[in-house]
Amino acid sequence: MPHKNTLPLIILLHNFLVSLSQSIGSPPEIITIGGVLSSKIAQNEFEKSVNNLNLLNGRINLHFNSTSIIMDPNPIQSAIKLCDNVVSQGVQVMVVSHPPGGDSQPPISVSYTCGFYQIPVIGISARDSAFSDKNVHPTFLRTVPPYFHQADVWLELLKHYGWKKVIFIHSMDEEGRMILSRFQALAEKEDISVEETIKYEAGDNSFESLLTAIPSFESRVILLSATKEDAENIFEEASKRSLLGEGYVWIVSEQAMKATNVPVNKGALGLELFNATAENVHIKDAVTIIGKTIRSLFKNDNLTTVSDVSNSCKNRKSSGETSGKIIYRGLLKERLDNAITGQITFNNDGDRLNPIYYFKNRQPMGIVPVGYFGNKEAMVPALDISDNITWPGNINTKPKGLNIVTHLEVVTLEAKPFVHTRLRSEGGPCGTDEDKFELPCNHVNMSTNVTTEYCCWGYCMEMLREISQMVNFTYDVHISHDKTFGSFEKRRGSKTKQWNGMVGELVSKQADLIVAPLTINPERANYIDFSKPFKYQGLIILVKKTAKSSNLASFLQPFQDTLWILVGLSVHVVALVLYLLDRFSPFGRFKLAKSDDTEEDALNLSSAMWFAWGVLLNSGIGEGTPRSFSARVLGMVWAGFAMIIVASYTANLAAFLVLDRPEASITGIDDARLRNPNENFNYSTVKNSAVEMYSMELSTFQKTEHLTAEDAIDAVRNNKLDAFIWDSSRLEYEAAKDCDLIVAGELFGRSGLGVGLQKRSPWTHDISMAILGLHEKGKMEQLDNDWILKESSECPLEGSAPATLGLTNMAGVFMMVAGGIVAGVFLIFVEITYKRYRGLKEKELELARNAADRWRGNIEKRRTLRQTLQRQRDEQFAAIPINMKGIPLNTNDGSNSSMHGEIQGETHYPGKRLSYTEATGSKLYSPPTQPSLPSASSQSESRSVTINNPAYGDIMNQDDNFV
Repeated sequence: MPHKNTLPLIILLHNFLVSLSQSIGSPPEIITIGGVLSSKIAQNEFEKSVNNLNLLNGRINLHFNSTSIIMDPNPIQSAIKLCDNVVSQGVQVMVVSHPPGGDSQPPISVSYTCGFYQIPVIGISARDSAFSDKNVHPTFLRTVPPYFHQADVWLELLKHYGWKKVIFIHSMDEEGRMILSRFQALAEKEDISVEETIKYEAGDNSFESLLTAIPSFESRVILLSATKEDAENIFEEASKRSLLGEGYVWIVSEQAMKATNVPVNKGALGLELFNATAENVHIKDAVTIIGKTIRSLFKNDNLTTVSDVSNSCKNRKSSGETSGKIIYRGLLKERLDNAITGQITFNNDGDRLNPIYYFKNRQPMGIVPVGYFGNKEAMVPALDISDNITWPGNINTKPKGLNIVTHLEVVTLEAKPFVHTRLRSEGGPCGTDEDKFELPCNHVNMSTNVTTEYCCWGYCMEMLREISQMVNFTYDVHISHDKTFGSFEKRRGSKTKQWNGMVGELVSKQADLIVAPLTINPERANYIDFSKPFKYQGLIILVKKTAKSSNLASFLQPFQDTLWILVGLSVHVVALVLYLLDRFSPFGRFKLAKSDDTEEDALNLSSAMWFAWGVLLNSGIGEGTPRSFSARVLGMVWAGFAMIIVASYTANLAAFLVLDRPEASITGIDDARLRNPNENFNYSTVKNSAVEMYSMELSTFQKTEHLTAEDAIDAVRNNKLDAFIWDSSRLEYEAAKDCDLIVAGELFGRSGLGVGLQKRSPWTHDISMAILGLHEKGKMEQLDNDWILKESSECPLEGSAPATLGLTNMAGVFMMVAGGIVAGVFLIFVEITYKRYRGLKEKELELARNAADRWRGNIEKRRTLRQTLQRQRDEQFAAIPINMKGIPLNTNDGSNSSMHGEIQGETHYPGKRLSYTEATGSKLYSPPTQPSLPSASSQSESRSVTINNPAYGDIMNQDDNFV
């Protein structure tokens, strides 16, 4: 920056060079900047700032001129002078200040005139909200923010101190409405609420009725938007009503901070805009950003000519694409980072963004700055405020900003294992049992107005005791009037939806806290506050166990029927092949001539079958093993096959029987029966609960009839309900206590359980910090062990040990053994019957064999007898001559003449006749008469028998003394 004494010389030199360039080459583009200012000093500063722009043009063929007037307090005269003395100079952009003597009269006439002729105007002192209306002031911009932008700084201050609820006092004029509207729009995003809005007429002197209700409000943070005069009256009335004492916070606007009676030692905190009234500084910044914008437009060929500029208001264009519109759009996009008043940028309304505000605090030594907000040193706005602030009541500790009641009303309901209840009349007064912490918790029936006395204990009650001791509050506990968690629905006779249950009591301020297993979800969070979760969980489905139907063939489950058939067929095929290999192999027992083995030791078909089954069933093989190498190779392969089959069967049998557990009737939340309910499958959850809202979003959820979890669990236990969807902690607890119940599927809809509080409750932060402290100290884990895990030990956890096999699992094996026994008994009878039948056959055969043997003996005897008799006859007839026909020729005693007649033929002489005794050795025998002899007598014929009679032997055996 050149020295101020050399600056006029530099400017003169520049003007000379410009004139020289015009005479030599093309003339530069002339840009005229007009000014309507408050004083001659401001005019001089304006002219100097415009001339400084010409030093920064560089190679751009551009020259800036300036023209200015002093604003007339009369708006009409100011507009006339503007046209005659400024617009007539062909200005492209304007800088406007305020009338002499103050800023009470804004430059409205200048903005109207320039707006009509599309001349951009930069105001350096106008802060009225009206200039943000582009319908009225289409080309107006300003280097100072409007008053209602203080709402932005108030919001940052509230966020810094954590105040969530305020009382807003404002005037009913345009400025008051604008600042309230902007604050509410910004506060809604930050979850900061306006508990009460107090409006007053500007210039009113009576505020008694307006401030009367403030002590009854919960909030103690008061935001005041008022003029200096109105603020003085408000402070006076507030002091009378002790509204400036300890516990209150007063945050006031810039105008209100100028009040002469801002209470000393009462600690009001206000704002002040940095360089708010420094006209010369704003002139420099306004001219600087104008020069930067026009140079950028010419450099980028966005503004190549200003030929549309006229030297008269009457002849100047007021529509179409003018240079004024181009410059206005360029100013909206431009940013000046090194401005004296801080970073200068404009929003779409032409209002300055990110100005610098100072925080001012009324202290005994006066109003002192205690911090700032804005881009003082950085490109982004920042808040920096000191801790050395005097608050109302002359204290240095930040007030809580709320009228905090330390005795709270707590609502809960029975939800085991978190909250247990009992009638006080059944077990005596609450707290008689030293092993558990019991609290009185009454229930009031709103329809009958009857109060029932209960005692409550459990996980949540012990947690409530710990939190109350850490945060320092007292409490009373009652059970929810309708014993539900709460849902958002229409009540009877109402057209609008309302919350019921515990949430409804919190919304209607009948309770301060909900201490129960309350699920944190977005629907509830819109109406109530939640603490940090004290337990994380999800949803799960409770069903009754359905044991697998184990039939008699359960032991056959490891293999499919086809595989069983193939295994059985393989046994017989292998046995047959083994027999054939060993039978026809030259090295088998059948072929070994020198083998000591007998025929029984050879591998016959029966032995091969026994061998194949024995290898498969891993039984000992004592006989009938293969002898040939080929059969033994097949035997080894069969043994490997049997090992694999048996091992696979054993493994699958363990899976089917040992680990066989009762199954759930559904697979989980993705089960088709939950997505498409039908009459054959009923499922539900608790009415007016978060689970019901979640489930209705997932599918076409059916109407639920259960008001409590206990009712639904009993319905599942009694087979009246197929499935119950609820919090995992409760259902896992119930499934562990009742071995007939089981949870199905995986967790879904994961969420946290938290303490419910009224919206923007002063206790939210403290209770959340207390819960986090309990987590860090391990208290929550201890509560889990005492109330959930400890009481869940009655049934073994799922998967902790294999299931015990029962008769239903192994009935088929026992039936197989029983079948073997019955088959054995049956076969023994068959064997006995068969043996008897074979015995009779063998006896008959033996008898026949014996008879045949005796017959053969008899035949032999007869043959011997015949031979003997024949020899006798031969000896007898040796001496008797006979003819060729065997007839004797004569006898010695002359008897039997017929026998001794002459017989023709050859004569024989038989030998000596032997007696029967001599021939047989014992028995007498009279030989039969030859049938051919005619001399045989009838008596001899009657006593003769046929020698060939088979009964002859039997007769001889029966009676040896026969003749």
